[in-house]
Amino acid sequence: VLFINIYVLLMAGPSALPVLQREGDVILGGLFSLHDMVLQLIPLSSPLPCRFNFRTFRWMQTMMFAIEEINRDDHLLPNFTLGYKIYDSCSTPYHALRASVELMGLLFPLILSVSVSVSVSLSLSLSLSLSQVSYFSSCACLSNKAEFPAFLRTMPSDFFQVDALVQLVQHFSWKWVGVVAGDDAYGRGGAQIFSEEVQKLGACVALLEIIPKNHAEGAMASIVARIRSSAAGVVLVFALEQDAGALFDEALRQGLTGVQWLASEAWSTASVLSTPPRFLPILQGSMGFAIRRAVHIPGLQEFLLRLHPSSPDASKDPFLRPFWEEVFGCSLQGDGGGDSQRGKPLCSGSEDLGSVRNIYSDVSQLRISYNVYKAVYAIAHTLHAMRSCETGRGPFPLHACPDTDRVQPWQLLHYLKQVEFSNSFGDETKFDVNGDPVAVYDLVNWQLGAEGQVKFVTVGRFDETTSLGRKKLHIQKTDIIWNGNQTTVPLSVCSSSCPPGTRRAIRPHFPICCFDCVVCTAGEISNQTDSIECVRCLPEFWSNKECTACIPKQVDFLSFNDTMGMALLSVALLGSFCTATVVLIFACHHATPIVRANNSELSFLLLFSLTLCFLCSLTFIGRPSEWSCMLRHTAFGITFVLCISCVLGKTIVVLMAFRATLPGSNVRKWFGPPQQRAFISLCTLVQVVICAVWLAVSPPSPHRLMTRESACVILLCDEGSALGFCLVLGYIGLLASLCLLLAFLARKLPDNFNEAKLITFSMLIFCAVWVAFVPAYVSSPGKYSTATEVFAILGSSYGLLTCLFLPKCYIILLKPEKNNRKHLMAKSFPEVQSGSLNACLTLSSKRNIKPFVSYSRGIVGMNTNLSSSQWE
Repeated sequence: VLFINIYVLLMAGPSALPVLQREGDVILGGLFSLHDMVLQLIPLSSPLPCRFNFRTFRWMQTMMFAIEEINRDDHLLPNFTLGYKIYDSCSTPYHALRASVELMGLLFPLILSVSVSVSVSLSLSLSLSLSQVSYFSSCACLSNKAEFPAFLRTMPSDFFQVDALVQLVQHFSWKWVGVVAGDDAYGRGGAQIFSEEVQKLGACVALLEIIPKNHAEGAMASIVARIRSSAAGVVLVFALEQDAGALFDEALRQGLTGVQWLASEAWSTASVLSTPPRFLPILQGSMGFAIRRAVHIPGLQEFLLRLHPSSPDASKDPFLRPFWEEVFGCSLQGDGGGDSQRGKPLCSGSEDLGSVRNIYSDVSQLRISYNVYKAVYAIAHTLHAMRSCETGRGPFPLHACPDTDRVQPWQLLHYLKQVEFSNSFGDETKFDVNGDPVAVYDLVNWQLGAEGQVKFVTVGRFDETTSLGRKKLHIQKTDIIWNGNQTTVPLSVCSSSCPPGTRRAIRPHFPICCFDCVVCTAGEISNQTDSIECVRCLPEFWSNKECTACIPKQVDFLSFNDTMGMALLSVALLGSFCTATVVLIFACHHATPIVRANNSELSFLLLFSLTLCFLCSLTFIGRPSEWSCMLRHTAFGITFVLCISCVLGKTIVVLMAFRATLPGSNVRKWFGPPQQRAFISLCTLVQVVICAVWLAVSPPSPHRLMTRESACVILLCDEGSALGFCLVLGYIGLLASLCLLLAFLARKLPDNFNEAKLITFSMLIFCAVWVAFVPAYVSSPGKYSTATEVFAILGSSYGLLTCLFLPKCYIILLKPEKNNRKHLMAKSFPEVQSGSLNACLTLSSKRNIKPFVSYSRGIVGMNTNLSSSQWE
């Protein structure tokens, strides 16, 4: 952690801490964590033994390099010299506070249990409001100007880093992300912001674990076990490099693999994790955001390699000796023997930094060093602006300019907030209202180099200054190597994406990212991945098999091509053929008694009407149209009335023949052939009138039945007027009922002389079919209602044909010996078999002669010219 403080150095006595200093007109104070790990617990009053950090030492040298470069510049601060005073904070709040007290020349014994940067910022702000410019502190909490009014930084706030990480998660569609954070303001703050922001995008945090600062073995093992059990394929480690290293040590020990690690800026390019590459088995392919890299700072590498213990200024640098001994593994002879007492050989004096390859001399990844460089120049440009103030045009009351001989902290802070400049590399440096710089990050990918070392390959960039409406994150996917040296983007989801045709169903008591995929119900679709709900198709559309698109519904009707239509067609044609066969039989045997006895004229008319009944059923099959809808109902109504009228006429003839008086009675006059024809015509005319009115008022018409629950558009014939349809059926029912009643009354007449029983059976079948038709028609869906009507037509037609004509055809074809007058009269009138007049007279005395005479004339033929006396 660094703060750069400008003040007039007032030291009451010699420094109690090792310090590297240089005199100047203005002194810049610096704090660097040159030692980054406490090796053991010791009392606060004792010095803390720490491990030397080459990377931080390079940062410190960069500050010195920038100051010397500015002092050589005759234009920026002419006749003005910058000095410095640098302390080692040893990565602990205690050392940082002691160093800050030394810098202020005060004894300020305040220790806060927060991160080093927050501790120093609070102490300086509460005491003297000294301005600070941090190069490494990214905690979003430091943007709070109410608590840290004098804090500025060249390191972007974690808020922007989190924004970049969230966009990275969104870019690769990771929905189940684990988060492990360090137990400090940096880790906890960053993890909290990340968790909140990533959930706004519909992703979920699989786990949130905190790395304890003591790196307890049990706690670290528990964290790794939680990562394994969470099944998270992507885990963000938002922690300092020391805490991240402890986590990866345990991950290596437990053999945790298959995790795509995301790095926060603090360790995304950390050398302690990449050199030596012992973490490469689990970190290869890791990805994270790093501060924008400076391509090259001229003269910096030469300045870094100038160091040598034999140089004139070496005695004034308390940090050179531990650095040199750590680099070369030798001991510099000095007071107290130094490290030679711990078994290290003495340095020969021929050691050369140029011959050593380490993170200190590596200037290929100048990221934090570049922040230090910009921070120093920000101070220099601030002093330049203060010194350039024109009298009477200053920013302070009465347009006063600052006193450059005695710079006040609040005056410096005012100019520092307003500073804005572009350096020699073309990069602009300025601070926003929160003291934060413009956020620009490189997306780095850990890859294996040709020599087995870790390479930080830049595979993308995040630029917070991108104009509205354009993407801030740009990634070159082809350059990325993923965890395990894979080339495909790893999947990290609690539940796999729901493909089109399904929708999400949230699992109870699970995060929103954990869900089941439910197939859309028929008639609904989802055409996007991870649809929240299925959308119902419009009434005239239906979902396809995959439920991904709405397609026009299939048009369904009783067709000649489907199985049911073909079956009904076959049955109708068979009935017509059978009826035609009966007509042919009766025509060939029209002179036989059985044909003549059954009123052949009515029989042929009845057969003709039955043929029409069979054929009218064909109008119900096929695609409904305006004409077919009107024809099917009217043809059905008229043909059936014609048929029933014929049966009713035959019934009345049979009944009246056996109720008539002696020959010469008027009954024959009222029930002769002309009267029968007139009766049938009148009955049929009534139905014709009903149908004509029906067609004129509200005729049947095609209707498209589109229910949301059906995959078909059903084409039906709408009856138009329900009253008209009921009248047609009702009139048929009236005639059938009357016919059934009359046939029932004639059921006990002589068997061989009448058709009453056959008509009774046929009417029972007819009525039973049509009574059953009504509920079946109402309850049958779609085209099945039409099929029900056709079935009723065919069933009743077959009933009439079978009951009325099958027995007669049986006698005509198979029992011709019974097809004579003697046989027909033998069963009911055995006396006639003798053929004598006495027998007839005996019959007339035993029985009523009227039926015999009347119906006998029917047997011979009521159309003969025999007179009544001849019959008698």
